This record gives sequence, C-alpha cells and structure tokens, in this order.
Amino acid sequence: MLLRSVRLLLSHHHLHLHPAGRTAQWSSGRRLRSMEPSNATSEVPATETPAEPARSPAAGEQTPPVGLLPGETVVKEGKAAILFPSANEVFYNPVQEFNRDLTCAVLTEYAREVLAQRGVKLVVPGENEREEADVPTEEEENGAETPTATVGEKCERGLRVLEGLSASGLRSVRFALEVPGLQSVTANDFSTKAAALIGRNAEYNGVGHLLSASCRDASMLMYEMRGKKQRYDVIDLDPYGSPASFLDAAVQAVGEGGLLCITCTDMAVMAGNSGETCYSKYGSVSIKAKYCHEMALRIILHGLDQRAGVYQRYIQPLLSVSVDFYIRVFVRVFTGQATVKNSASKQALVYNCVGCGSFHLQRMGRRTINGKHVKYSPATGPPVGPECEHCGQRHQLGGPIWAEPIHDLPFVQKVLSAVSGNPSRFGTSKRIEGVLSMVTEELEDVPLYYAVDSLSSTIHCNTPPLLQFRSALLHAGHRVSLSHACKNAIKTDAPPSVLWDIMRCWEKTNPVKREKLSETSPAFKILSEEPGSEACFTVREDANPQSRKRHLTRFQENPQAFWGPKARARSCGGIATDLQDKRKKFQNKRKNQSADPELKNIHCKRFKLGTCTHGDQCCYSHDLPPATSELLT
Repeated sequence: MLLRSVRLLLSHHHLHLHPAGRTAQWSSGRRLRSMEPSNATSEVPATETPAEPARSPAAGEQTPPVGLLPGETVVKEGKAAILFPSANEVFYNPVQEFNRDLTCAVLTEYAREVLAQRGVKLVVPGENEREEADVPTEEEENGAETPTATVGEKCERGLRVLEGLSASGLRSVRFALEVPGLQSVTANDFSTKAAALIGRNAEYNGVGHLLSASCRDASMLMYEMRGKKQRYDVIDLDPYGSPASFLDAAVQAVGEGGLLCITCTDMAVMAGNSGETCYSKYGSVSIKAKYCHEMALRIILHGLDQRAGVYQRYIQPLLSVSVDFYIRVFVRVFTGQATVKNSASKQALVYNCVGCGSFHLQRMGRRTINGKHVKYSPATGPPVGPECEHCGQRHQLGGPIWAEPIHDLPFVQKVLSAVSGNPSRFGTSKRIEGVLSMVTEELEDVPLYYAVDSLSSTIHCNTPPLLQFRSALLHAGHRVSLSHACKNAIKTDAPPSVLWDIMRCWEKTNPVKREKLSETSPAFKILSEEPGSEACFTVREDANPQSRKRHLTRFQENPQAFWGPKARARSCGGIATDLQDKRKKFQNKRKNQSADPELKNIHCKRFKLGTCTHGDQCCYSHDLPPATSELLT
C-alpha cells in the first residue's frame, strides 16, 4: 500500500503540478515550518526499483533528461544531479556549495573515527591508503579481514543521518553518493511537494537503497526519536534564518557522541542589530562590535550547551566557521552529569567599551581543582570599573557566550589533511584548505579579536601594516594570530593596555593633528598619555603565518551578483518574480540618482515658490536653469 501511495503521489505531480506557466508551484519546505499539512503517510520511500545512477558525468557529457517534468532543469553539484523546478530559485543557492563540501569532508572524517571503533574501514575514492594508529579490531585479532565501507553502499554498522530541513534533498543525495560508511539517510521536509521532489531526486541518482524521504515536522520527528536506540548519529539542520526552534529537539535526538551540524543565517540578529531578539532565541545578548562574527559563533555554541545541559548532556565543538553570510558549527554531544557542572565556568559575559572598543570577559562561574576534588563557586567581578580606563567611556554588556575553544584542532587537522591530499574530491577544495589552515593557526584559548583598522580609526591615525603590528606584539612577548572570521583581525593574549601602547608608539611616527581632537573624544584621552613601553616594529619571520605565505584562498571575493541568502519561500511556491528587479531598482539609489519618477517625487524649490513651469509633473530631479538655480541658492 505504501509503494502504491507513492506511485499515486508521483502521478498526481505529473498530472496536476506542472501545467504551462505554473512551474513555480514547488515550495521550499526547507525554508518553512508551517506551509501545508502533511499527509497521513510520514515516510515517502524513494523508489521501488532504482533508476540508472546519475553519477559525475564526464566533461561535455550531459545527463539524459529521463523522467523530467515540464519546466524542470538538472543542476549538478559534486556527484549529484538534482532535479529543480526552473522557476523556483529558493531550492538552490550555488554559493552554499562550500557549506555542503565542508559538511561532506567533516562527516567523512567523523565517520572514519566512529566506524574505526566499530571495526569498519572507510574507503574514499581518490584517497591514498592512510595509516591509522588504532587498536586492532576483533576481526584483525582473529585473523579475519576487516570489513570496508565504500560510497554509495549501505553499511550495516554505519551512521544514521537525518537532514531535518532538506528542501530538494541535494545535501542528502550528496551524503549518499560521496560519504562512505552510512547505514541510512533520512531527508525530511514539512512540504509534501518538497518530499515528493526528494523521492524523485533519490530515484534519479540511484540512491534509493540509502536515502528515504520523510514528510514531517522536523521538531516532532526528532522528539519521537529521543530513545537511546532510536537516536541518529548525525543531525544536519540548515534552516532559513534561525535554527533556535529546532535546537531543543536536536540535542535530544542525537546519539551519544553524535554529530550536530547547525547553520545560522540570521546574522543581523546575531551580529548586534537586535540584541533583545538574540536573547529571546539563544539566551545571549549580541552587541555591535568588530568581533561580532566570532561572537555569533560563540552565541550559538552557548545556546546549544544551555539546551543540552537541561538533559544532562554537554557539547564538544569540532569546527566553527563564519563564512559568507552565515555561520556553521559542528559539535559532538555527550551525556555526563558530572561534566555538565562545568558548563557555568565555560560561559562568559563581555564588557565592551563603546569608545575605544576594548573588551573584557567575565566568566559566569569558577571551578577550582584540588587533586581529585572539584569545587564550584560563583565568579567574582566585574573586571572593569564604571568607566573605561583607556578612554573614559562607558561599557556595554553582552553575552553570555561560549568562552572555551570553538575548534578541536586535531580533528580539524585530519579534515585538512584529507582535503589537501585529495583536492579533486570537492569543487571548493582550495577554499576549504585556506579556511581550515587559518583555523589551525588561531589561538584556541583566546576568545574574540581586535581589528587593526578599528584601532587606528579610534585615534584617527594611519593604519600600521599587519606584519609590523603583529611583530610589535611578538617583540613584547605576547602570542598573536589571525582569525578566519575577519581579514584584519588580531587575536592575542596581550591586554588592551599593551595594544594602546603600541598604537601610541605608532602615532609618534605617524602623528595626528592634536588640535583637531575633541577633549572628550577617546582619541584625545588615549593619546594624552605616554606609552608605558616602547614598541618595536621590526618585522619578524614568524609574524607572517604559513597560510598567508602560501597565498591560500582565505577570504574570497563575492562570487556573483546577488549571492546572499535568497528570499523566503512562499506557500504557493517560488519567490516573487520581480524581487531581483526591485533590488536593482533600489540599490545605490542615493549614490546614483535615477530619473525614475517613482523614486523622485519630491517637488523642487521653484514649485514651492509657485514659479515651476512643470506644474504637477514637477519632481526634484529635473534640471533648473542656471540663473534661477543661482537665485534659489
């Protein structure tokens, strides 16, 4: 009966969903949580008999349009070939290919680590034999051959993966085609139309034996899988906007030591534009600062740890990146009542000076270790006075945020080695290598960062070269690194007083006009004091990190026009057809004055005097005679 219902559902789409001019009625269930009621059948099997797999075609070769409905197109990414309604732009954003490539790379290394404990060896196409220093498995001890797991094949000891908000199923199809060691992949979406499309894409790529489509509310699906024997090994959530409403269910539905992959695209909220909204979603107040992108990563980690702690669980971040218009975190979830008690000491409040940008962190709790005994007590503070000691301005209070390391450097190094050793596996391998190289160079025990151009702007002087500023910190005996989240970022264990001493020394060789500074400005207050120590700006060899020396792709240019997040899907499917036209119409409208009467409907000065010859057609953009314009000015 279940297979028969799928045939009827697919035939219904063939007959009614694509008449001429109505191809935009596919809707992005990945983006919506309440679009239309789901059918009584929650699981939609992918196919009865798998079709011919559409794996990476050779150059110039085209995938035959077998089973294409009117108006559909085929989009190829990685080894997947996905059917898309041509009029619905929400289903696919090519800029997110980096996100999907990175997820496949992280999931592969996670599967390699977990399955090694289960006695299974992973075989990745194009990858050389890797020597693993693991404990011998039972098969090896008994002289039997170690079982292997390859891509596209079902592994009985493999991982169970859930993509909660799948839309077209592209990410799940790529998991099935590119990540070895999987037992099953569930691609869920609340929209019945999206779920049907997922089933067709699974059939089109020949992965029906691994991938199953589900038409459920993502939160309810995860809540129902909270049992210890039902939990998923991997849960991937990539919603439109905030994932806050799914986090509580996700930390319960993932297995012991399982992997959570979370994407946040509500960067306006997390970067300080709406601190009160950020608090309501993540339990943390965001503030506007130069380090806002790393703070956003620490806010979502704080939210995950806070929700996990309710169920006596805690998180271990593996990788946290801020790229393009979103942030992405990969964390493992464990259970342990004793370890959960450390949670308060892992969070911190942020005191940020509104004048000079200096910041201080205040831990929420204190943990004292005395041999085998651990004592927990409230933290003492605050770490700052009523006014900033450097510029005399007040402080903003943000947080709490995650104050522990946001990366697991040994794990990141494994992912980096695998990607750099097999560059043909992903289309964005160069960028992955560049970003992960910067991650491995970051100071893991130093939260947040300063921006060199922001320090210079505070005292109104020229910006020192990055290498000279880093060298000055190294000469002063402090550690320093860059950050993948900001191009001009400086992560250092030096206190703010040392940074301002370096800037005072730099200002002596690049003086500013003191007479133009207001006595109440932060620049006047900072420069009125003499530096406590002399800075040495001689460039050191170790001031230039390896990722910079090798000219890796660390910060790429905008890949294309209108490359940001797409518009939210509508219940009828697709997005407004005039959306891009509207964006172009209002882009730079103040810089490039347009003659469009809809934009220029303010009357001119002559109209106000009653002497304009244009009458009711008057608008501020029309030209005035030279003599008249001189009189009016």
